[in-house]
Amino acid sequence: MRTPHLDWLCDQGVRFTRTYADCPVCVPSRYTIMSGRHAFRQQTDFNPWRPANIDRTRTLPAILGAAGFQTRAIGKMHFIPERDHLGFQHMEILPDYYRQAARRGLRPMDTGLGQNELMPAVATVHENDSITRWIADRTVDFLETRDASRPFFAWTSFSKPHPPLDPPLSYWELYRSATIPEPVRGDWSASVTDVPEGLRRSSYTLNSIDRLAPDVVRDIRRAYYALITQVDYALGHIIGRLRELGLLDTTTIVFTSDHGDMLGDHHLGAKSVHLEGSAHVPCIVRPADAVLRGLCRGTTCDALACLTDILPTMLAAAGMPAPAGIDGRDLLADARAGTARDLLIGEYGELHCATDGRHKYLWCAEGGDELLFDLREDPYEQRDLLRAGRGGDQRARLRAAIAGHLVATGNPHAGMAALP
Repeated sequence: MRTPHLDWLCDQGVRFTRTYADCPVCVPSRYTIMSGRHAFRQQTDFNPWRPANIDRTRTLPAILGAAGFQTRAIGKMHFIPERDHLGFQHMEILPDYYRQAARRGLRPMDTGLGQNELMPAVATVHENDSITRWIADRTVDFLETRDASRPFFAWTSFSKPHPPLDPPLSYWELYRSATIPEPVRGDWSASVTDVPEGLRRSSYTLNSIDRLAPDVVRDIRRAYYALITQVDYALGHIIGRLRELGLLDTTTIVFTSDHGDMLGDHHLGAKSVHLEGSAHVPCIVRPADAVLRGLCRGTTCDALACLTDILPTMLAAAGMPAPAGIDGRDLLADARAGTARDLLIGEYGELHCATDGRHKYLWCAEGGDELLFDLREDPYEQRDLLRAGRGGDQRARLRAAIAGHLVATGNPHAGMAALP
């Protein structure tokens, strides 16, 4: 995959290799990043699409704004409602792009494909008019026109590679001759009917990728790669302008994602499941020079991390303490000290997960199916330890952690999880 600027961020920062979205869906993950609190603490009636209990004076932009930072949100917000500022002083969001495009007679993403269909397409506008380039250009404009007497915080939120998968033709061409890895299969997912029904639910709802021919799935993955490269090249414009403005050495950059996509692995498409393709997200922290203390650039950290950690990490980079009552940790402090959380609980509706960074246990309240993987030995989750009659102790420990969590939070699935 062609990602020179992400590679540069890795070379200049710390890559956290075991970072997860505890609720791998757009809306709850974005509230988690903003609040430093797990998605299950923000939900009403355990519905992750109705986040609540957000103190708008304690979000990342609100805290930084109160400390004198100039704050700007650019791109995909996906809050409820969409223009809920959550403390940002100014927002330029996707509807603004579409309104501006319409005034110019452009019809971006006018492919007929929905926002969760995985069929590949070609962009309906030139790459310079694409949503990815617009987000980068608006970020550069903020850097150029900001109040230079104040520190700044920008959340540049690219919507791609989220479907529709419609890269500009020039990015398609970059992968014309590329060897695209085939989807992963496991001993528990040899055929689509082997996959637990609860894990298949989101794929059925959003795209039914299991029905598609192998060559179509290959093009889906090719389009996804192309869109990632387009995002990477857009990052190049932002990083280059930071350097030209003399801001690069004093700016901390964090790159992450709200979730991934299964892209055909284990016959699944879309998100919401706690398998690696969906829930394991990139996390690169490129510290400003003054923030690097005690760390080496170009290193990795295997500490178990979560999207809750973005808020305290960025506040620490700004020299500020995190508010009480959050769930996140300062990632750079953990990297310096060699410390980490012991366990991470994830949930989305009837899907539940517990991992210690090595072993991952999945339990579906729908059907009662369960899977257990050793991620150190099996990073692509191809071998279910329970199917092989192994991992009983790990299964008991992690299932008990889920059951205890569900009881503590009053989740209606608590009684079911307590079963042996």
